[in-house]
Amino acid sequence: MSRIVQLSKNVINQIAAGEVIERPFSVVKELVENSVDAGASRISVEISNDCRNIRVADNGSGIHPDDILLAFSKHATSKISTGEDLYAVKTMGFRGEALASIISISKLTCITRTQDFDYGTKVECENSEVKKSQTGCAVGTIMEIRDLFYNLPARLKFLKSSKTEYAYISELLQSLALVHPEVSFELKNNGKTTLKTTGQNDILQTVKEVFSDDIAKNLRKVFKTDKLSGFQISGYVSTPDYTRASKKDYYMYVNSRMVKCPVFQKSIDTVYKNLIGSRYPFIILNLEIPPEDVDVNVHPTKKEVRYKNPNQIFNFIYSSVDMALSGIIEKPAPQIVEPQVPEKEDIFVDASFSIAEMFEKPKEEEHRVLSFPRKIEEPKPEQKPITFSQTKIEEEKLPAPEDIIIGQYKKTYILIEREEGLEIVDQHIAEERYIYEKLKKSKNIDCQLLFISDILEISPSDKELLTANKEKLEKFGYEIEFMSETEAIFKKVPQLISKVSPKEILADILENISGDIDNIEERILITTSCKAAVKANTYLNMFQMQEIIRNWRTCEKPFTCPHGRPISKILEHKDIAKFFQRGK
Repeated sequence: MSRIVQLSKNVINQIAAGEVIERPFSVVKELVENSVDAGASRISVEISNDCRNIRVADNGSGIHPDDILLAFSKHATSKISTGEDLYAVKTMGFRGEALASIISISKLTCITRTQDFDYGTKVECENSEVKKSQTGCAVGTIMEIRDLFYNLPARLKFLKSSKTEYAYISELLQSLALVHPEVSFELKNNGKTTLKTTGQNDILQTVKEVFSDDIAKNLRKVFKTDKLSGFQISGYVSTPDYTRASKKDYYMYVNSRMVKCPVFQKSIDTVYKNLIGSRYPFIILNLEIPPEDVDVNVHPTKKEVRYKNPNQIFNFIYSSVDMALSGIIEKPAPQIVEPQVPEKEDIFVDASFSIAEMFEKPKEEEHRVLSFPRKIEEPKPEQKPITFSQTKIEEEKLPAPEDIIIGQYKKTYILIEREEGLEIVDQHIAEERYIYEKLKKSKNIDCQLLFISDILEISPSDKELLTANKEKLEKFGYEIEFMSETEAIFKKVPQLISKVSPKEILADILENISGDIDNIEERILITTSCKAAVKANTYLNMFQMQEIIRNWRTCEKPFTCPHGRPISKILEHKDIAKFFQRGK
């Protein structure tokens, strides 16, 4: 065995680069996140040479000329200074590894300037060696990487095709643009712009710019706070009738950091479980929690996080999304600050300045002084003192339009004239949703005693399953009596399905509960709702159609049935007019 030797600085950085810089995507991520941390409002990324040449330019704060050499050394950062800071990380980067790793595996040129200097600084790096000089440039930073992995041919072999590597980069910029709508992002591939956002600080506008208007109009706003724990969640989720084939469009963030979080993902999946079946929603959610409640120093990529209280996080996210899909969002009540009477007439308190802000300001900034005198009248004795109201929850239900029912199509669909177009509603699914929600809220379900019931043939395993769940079945109005090991009868069924064949009821119960023991109550509820709802291919008169639609409009989640099937579809008037060339 060879003798132990001290590795060179360059080799040490190359080894570290294997953890930090896996592919071109990693370089872009580290550099763009640095630009965000620098307060940039414009970030431009240009890719060329099969993703091995990367240029990231921003208008951020820049790097101080005295710090520039240190910035490219190992474990040098402006974002933390002590071990304690790891428990209160508020920036995207913090380890001080990225730049040192990048210059060990590429040829890098950095041009940067802060607003305190009339000149900029140029740094050229190769094989971890750094050369510094002065140059002219605008405030901000430009990082140019050339020949990525030029000295690691083995790493080049593991890269995917240039199209695949660029796809990773494009998805990264999309994700960053969604969580930073206040920043204008631009992405170019070999000179061609493939992504551009305007930085209007409007998430929906960013969704339109990154994806499409169609996605934006199918999103529901999510906003909820918990003052006690310091939690806040904001963003958008798609309605259950607008779904995707995979979880690719789960854009989840913790304190504006992109994460892969099982707790986050599970909470979303649980909300949508009985709304969209095997499909997936479109999600853009940013969870803000106190930095000390989350550990982001779990993995070199910083994508994984660990929570202090994962159950609390799960419940907070679940309830937030569930409220949004029910048409309920939280709105902070307007705060009114009572002006304070000054000691002197020529000084007064600006009423737009909140008390919380006053206590955060230095003493010399606690009051704003105007250059002209103004007198504040004291409140009259009968006036009640103005107080600060707490954040309240207001219901914002989906608008209930005046329904003009045209008629029934194929004895299955109800046609409704709406201001925006023609709405087609599946009569069975709409009523099923209404019955499901009604039963779920009901504490006592009306039952029908069966004086005469068919004798039902069952297997010993069926009897065991039904016996084990006897109490749960009775909770939803089912009472079964066993005549023998292989025979049973219904003594009682929910009144809603009293006209349904007992054999059909039993078959559905067994089919639903045998495959999902952990969620048996939900499955029984779904089965009951499905059996009670009006069937397809059933003629309905105008009164019956109006009643179904009226009831359905009151549902908290009117988008899909409990099985996840969409309830309605709107053919927009503009599309119909376009087809018939009415716009010409």
